[in-house]
Amino acid sequence: MIGLDTNVLVRHLVQDDPAQSQRASQLIARECTRDKPGFVNRIVLCELVWVLESAYGYSKETIAGVLEKVLRTTQFQIEDLPVVWTAFRLYQKGKADFADCLLGALNRHHGCDRTVTFDQHAGKLEGFELV
Repeated sequence: MIGLDTNVLVRHLVQDDPAQSQRASQLIARECTRDKPGFVNRIVLCELVWVLESAYGYSKETIAGVLEKVLRTTQFQIEDLPVVWTAFRLYQKGKADFADCLLGALNRHHGCDRTVTFDQHAGKLEGFELV
């Protein structure tokens, strides 16, 4: 199994740099299969959302669509997939960042009764409390 860095996943998804995009897509096609998926960890997912927002200016709706496709791709093994799906659903319907949604979902998964924050949007999520 190989681990995928954010920049490889972005190049594969966005196809904005001909040379790097081709290399990334060829690597994923060759190395990431259903039997031997490429590993995508939680940090990569947070970075992916951030890069698509900040560097590419994608809308939340577009980012959610991309993220859902990544989560459904059988050639990828997503770290903590059930928790990530929970975070994804919160991200889709709220105003909080994906990273905050994932943070809260992970904390609940690990037994936290609440996550305290100064972030006004995250504070509206279930399981968060504004300080």
